[in-house]
Amino acid sequence: MKKLENKTAIVTGGSRGIGANICTCLAAAGAKVVVNYARNQEAAEKVVSQIVADGGQAIAVAGDVASAADVKKLFDVAEEKFGQVDILVNNAGVVHYKTMEVTTDEEFDRVMKVNVYGTFYGMREAASRLADGGRVINLSSSAVRMMLPTYGPYCATKGAVEQMTRSFAKEMGSRGITVNAVSPGPTETEMFLGNSESEKIERMRNLAALGRLGKVEDMGPVIVFLASEDAGWITGQVIPVNGGTA
Repeated sequence: MKKLENKTAIVTGGSRGIGANICTCLAAAGAKVVVNYARNQEAAEKVVSQIVADGGQAIAVAGDVASAADVKKLFDVAEEKFGQVDILVNNAGVVHYKTMEVTTDEEFDRVMKVNVYGTFYGMREAASRLADGGRVINLSSSAVRMMLPTYGPYCATKGAVEQMTRSFAKEMGSRGITVNAVSPGPTETEMFLGNSESEKIERMRNLAALGRLGKVEDMGPVIVFLASEDAGWITGQVIPVNGGTA
């Protein structure tokens, strides 16, 4: 029997990058997966097609995690299609690399709404709708510990995610629900590479003890572990997955 057989998972921001790998890894472990996307339906359907071709079950569901109503809809659709939700992965996020001096109110609001409010909305919905013994896994960032210039607003959002993770773990423990965060280091995603100049990419590569950037394939297996019974005694933790970057 696969580790996550008969489990249902929602993955926000599951159409590309780390999120897509999380979806395929969860499905390979037996979970039925709700692949959330904000705009790129084609990419989300591609992830679903890959899962189905490999013998799994998945659906793509549109929704902006910055909207509480859209997050509620994710749970509604998941329950209608697959039954009670067992696993929530709050992966959706946006980056912001600017000094605080030139960051506009609108830019700050956007990164806060997606990264902090989106994670909060997911956890709030999970509090009443996740199955007993379920799993909540939030995505943070090793940038929180690196104190890099131009990362201030972004790190503020991920610091908030880590603190909410710890508090929510205490709130959900009586139902056997574990709540953890995974903290990737610099990773070869379209979002990171597309928003970073070559000098910065090389500098980040050299910071890792293992001498490379992370790959999306490095993340999914860790998520599967935290979602499984094997991780039943791990909660309220932030797990760095960064090759020794920070």
